[in-house]
Amino acid sequence: MTARGLSRLLPSLVVFAALLAAWQAAGPLFGVREYLLPGPLAVAQALGNFSIPWQTHLRVTTLEILGGFALAGAGGVALGIMVAWSPLAARALLPFLVFVNTLPKVAVAPLFLLWLGYGILPNVLIAALIGFFPVVINTAVGLTQVDEELLDLGRVFGAPTWKVFLKIRLPNALPYVLSALKVTATAAVVGAIVGGLRRFVLVERVVAPVLEEPHRVTTRSTSLLLYGAVGLAARRWAPWADTA
Repeated sequence: MTARGLSRLLPSLVVFAALLAAWQAAGPLFGVREYLLPGPLAVAQALGNFSIPWQTHLRVTTLEILGGFALAGAGGVALGIMVAWSPLAARALLPFLVFVNTLPKVAVAPLFLLWLGYGILPNVLIAALIGFFPVVINTAVGLTQVDEELLDLGRVFGAPTWKVFLKIRLPNALPYVLSALKVTATAAVVGAIVGGLRRFVLVERVVAPVLEEPHRVTTRSTSLLLYGAVGLAARRWAPWADTA
């Protein structure tokens, strides 16, 4: 990593280090029992319990995050196109989508587990459910909020509707979609963890897979990688937009 890259990461590292130190000191300082607020050291000790197959759990959770992210992205873009393309579809779908988005996901997660069993699929669906709504809305907005002069130019040249969509509307929507995917990259992690916490009983074992890093594969790193990948895609595919 270059010196410039390290200088950009340094503020974040300092913040994380300060938060970890404050977290560790909070228990003794305020007299909080460890079973209510286990510190980072207690979490690290829990990770040292090799009777728990951390590697298996983390591999499954990573698959759930990636699956939820892909499903939310593909489904959100498809629904956004439908909403933007057809006013009838917008009137039919938007109220339903808003209703689904307002459902408490923590309450829905146990229902998915009951209906679909204790596998990867319900957690993927929970992750997608949490992350798909921003993609739908941003896609629809990006496809409809187009400069009228560009649309007039397409009409002047007699461009068919599909060509206007591909050459004008889709490039205009791309920054919106990529910005929404950044939100979805983190939301998918939340969804996968909400569905996956049933594997753990002790508080330390709940906190450990969320915050620590055994075997160099964590939900944190997956989220950051997805977020960074979307940022790189934005620079490559939508350099005309500010998506920093």
